[in-house]
Amino acid sequence: MTTPANWYRDPNGRAELRYWDGEAWTDQVSTAGAQSTDPVESGAASPEAGGGGGTLLTEPVLVVNQKAKLIELNNQYSVSGQDGQQLAMVNQVGQSAAKKILRFVSSLDQFMTHKLQITDNSGQVLMQLTRPRKVMKSTVIVEDAAGNEIGKIVQQKAIGKINFNLESNGQTLGSIKGENWRSWNFRIEDAEGNEVARISKTFEGFAKAMFTTADNYVVQIHQRMPEPLNTLIVASALCIDTALKQD
Repeated sequence: MTTPANWYRDPNGRAELRYWDGEAWTDQVSTAGAQSTDPVESGAASPEAGGGGGTLLTEPVLVVNQKAKLIELNNQYSVSGQDGQQLAMVNQVGQSAAKKILRFVSSLDQFMTHKLQITDNSGQVLMQLTRPRKVMKSTVIVEDAAGNEIGKIVQQKAIGKINFNLESNGQTLGSIKGENWRSWNFRIEDAEGNEVARISKTFEGFAKAMFTTADNYVVQIHQRMPEPLNTLIVASALCIDTALKQD
């Protein structure tokens, strides 16, 4: 069976992902959404069709689970693959003591700046998400580990169904669309309006009882898109609760 063209884990180990054109590895590589070129070594094994690759940016199913706390002053999530293996952690960072107190006594913190740091199991930073303070509509800035901007998740409407664009270098690459205001069902589309991923509260591979609160959800990625859209899709799923759903 021919392995379809797509991004897969770099067999050379020098980058996170390398592009397979359907017949051979190319020099195109990507790490945390930042693309570059790196000569491919001869003899590298071809990727396995349907294999997730075991990383945050290659797994077809991501399970996002909020860490349970008695008093929630700092958002923290674990991200696992469909086999239950943890792939990453999402931690809210940069909160001052005053902001934590405000969060405890009110809901005004939703209008303030939020910063999320995504790390792998060894603690290495994979990407950073920042939602600057907002009045009506919000924007999430997606950066790589070094602080270089990959793209933005930009809210389109202040009232009604959730609708965000996925943008990079001034171009709209895709969108997030809430299917209704109260549910946790979101379509993620490419620029042509094709559904390429879905965020929901349930997944046929898991018991529905696992997803009984709005802080546990599943991301199903139907097909891997070219970078930086691939990273923006994953980033939008990881900030859906802290930075998107509350809007």
